Amino acid sequence: MPDSGDRKIEKAFRPRARLLQLLGDQLIGSAKLAVFELVKNAYDADASKVTITLGDLAGNEPWIRVDDDGQGMSFETISDVWLVPGDDHRQQQRERERRSPRFNRLPLGEKGLGRFAVHKLGDRIRLATHAAGQRECFVDINWSDVMEARFLDDAPVTVIERDPKMFSENETGTKIRIDRLKQTEWTRRDVRDLYRQVTSISSPFSTKEADFEVELLVPDHQSWISELPDARELLERAPWRFTFEFDGKAFTYKYEFRGVPNIRLEPRTVEANEPLQVLVPEDTDDLDPASAPRRRRVPKVVADEEMIEGIGPVSGRLYVFDRDSDVLTQYAQSRLIERYLDQNGGVRIYRDDIRIYNYGEPGDDWLGLDLRRVNSPTRNLSRNIVIGTVDLDLRRSRDLREKTNREGFVENGAYARLRQIVLGAISVLETERQKDKRGIRALTGKAPSNDRDVAGPISDVRKIARRHGLLDEIDPSLRRVEQEFRTLREDFLRAGISQVGLAIVFHEVERAIGALSAVFDSDISIEAVREQVGQLQGVLETSTQLLRKGDKKSHSLQQLVRRARDLSAVRLRAHRVKLICPALEREESEKPIFAFGLALGALTNLIDNAIHWLRVAMPDEDGPTPRQLFIDVTEYDGRPAVIVADNGPGFRDPPAQVVEPFFTRRPDGMGLGLYYANLAMNLNDGELLFPAMDDFDVPEGFNGAIVALVFKGGI
Repeated sequence: MPDSGDRKIEKAFRPRARLLQLLGDQLIGSAKLAVFELVKNAYDADASKVTITLGDLAGNEPWIRVDDDGQGMSFETISDVWLVPGDDHRQQQRERERRSPRFNRLPLGEKGLGRFAVHKLGDRIRLATHAAGQRECFVDINWSDVMEARFLDDAPVTVIERDPKMFSENETGTKIRIDRLKQTEWTRRDVRDLYRQVTSISSPFSTKEADFEVELLVPDHQSWISELPDARELLERAPWRFTFEFDGKAFTYKYEFRGVPNIRLEPRTVEANEPLQVLVPEDTDDLDPASAPRRRRVPKVVADEEMIEGIGPVSGRLYVFDRDSDVLTQYAQSRLIERYLDQNGGVRIYRDDIRIYNYGEPGDDWLGLDLRRVNSPTRNLSRNIVIGTVDLDLRRSRDLREKTNREGFVENGAYARLRQIVLGAISVLETERQKDKRGIRALTGKAPSNDRDVAGPISDVRKIARRHGLLDEIDPSLRRVEQEFRTLREDFLRAGISQVGLAIVFHEVERAIGALSAVFDSDISIEAVREQVGQLQGVLETSTQLLRKGDKKSHSLQQLVRRARDLSAVRLRAHRVKLICPALEREESEKPIFAFGLALGALTNLIDNAIHWLRVAMPDEDGPTPRQLFIDVTEYDGRPAVIVADNGPGFRDPPAQVVEPFFTRRPDGMGLGLYYANLAMNLNDGELLFPAMDDFDVPEGFNGAIVALVFKGGI
């Protein structure tokens, strides 16, 4: 029983009138986006054409009018839907897959808030609409008057039903005029930005018949937009074009290098259907702290049907340019191309051929292309050289939900998987493009460069160590590694060693850091951590041999194999790769002379590559896998050798290509593993060979990649 002094009341929420101001002004980021919302509303109304007019820009009272030829609204629709904030009319249509009668569209809107975008534009709205078989309806709203009321129900809106005045008897659609604009000054740049915004709502590469057209009229300054370049004509000048599609089973793509004027490099086309490799999520700690000690599932390296659940098929098209002055100046109007890329560069997302804002806008880098470019400038794309689209199916991409502020998708698991898929596809483009870029650079006389630092990867290790309470124990060693790397970098530069050499060291340090992370994922004993940190420091000590090329002594190849096996044991176990290594069951054979650390780096690189490609060929699943790796000590042409073979997909590129620096077919690869192995063997007076299977006594079934480390004869 409530106390006699208590007060009790049952009362409904009464929204303030200013709520409409908040909905329009706070949720819509800009005037351009507000116009974009009105265009989307016209699309949902089954319109074939939208005309946007910017009037009286030279005067003191500019206005905007948005006219469409859609279905229009009846008196009841305005009363029961349009005047009801948050109405779920469109959402129900989408969920029930009730498509529009004329163009068979699913509605883009779902939150019932887009109509309030007009408040972002101006204080007065006049709307006229006419639906088939209905009378014309007219609404005149003065937002200033509405805001003066305290509560929404104190600010009624008058809806007039009348005989047609703005429409003919058989004409349907909606006309909205906004006056007393909040943006009273419109520059040439503002108008061009708006033009680019509204005309990009439909995919420029749609294979469907053109059923939705947007036109912008600027009576006072039509030349501002009529002078804009033809986008399709500019895109035809792109040296590279790439199209792809992934449906959960097949990843198909077409890569085209179309040549550069006055550079005599032959055009090249590649069409393929292969597994889609994806970037593993960047979380380096593979233990789930919320459910410890249960481990997370091993991240997939190949996309499958589960990865597109709630996303649906993903396809795309990319046009890629080369902004090197020796290339770009071969094209007419090269400055125009540069300006176009500056304003339009990036990858946009379209769903049912209608754009999802703000992907691909200046300042948006949803794929992190620019950061990837910094990490690998000779290989990866940046936003300012690519014009691209990603296409999705609205019905099948239900888990990709748009944010209320209309600026992209909610960053949930489906969104993360979409990024993985798109970046995996782009990586294929980058790999193929690199081949042609090398040809161009060879003809123009320019060489690649690279520069790196270990601060980022070591920062990741610190985060993991802190989580496990081991940071104080290993941080002094990590600080020494950072300092030694920077010292080594300075030594390299003083010695005139190329940036490629430095990148190799970074590559080896990254691998050692990855191995250290793997130790955290296993038994997390401080002894194991100390040993792996020591290995990390040993990588830097070994790297100094790239400077002095010395410290060669007689070593057992069995001991080399045993050490490589021990360093790779955690990864082999984690990825369920069966290692067959008969050399460790025999007595030690002859001991060639070589620098042990360099040879160890070469061998562990080969093991790392094998593990990755075995996972690509045989996707991760629970339980045993047929993944196998064979390592043995043998002879080749009378010289001692270590042979490494697997039952994976094998090499698809010629040996001369795969040992080039920065060439890789791994989406997260640096392209330095085989280059390092080749360099290490050269420094050891040996060779890295890619023999045929019948050159060695390799067990049956190992018909994938086969690589040999061949040393100089023994003592």
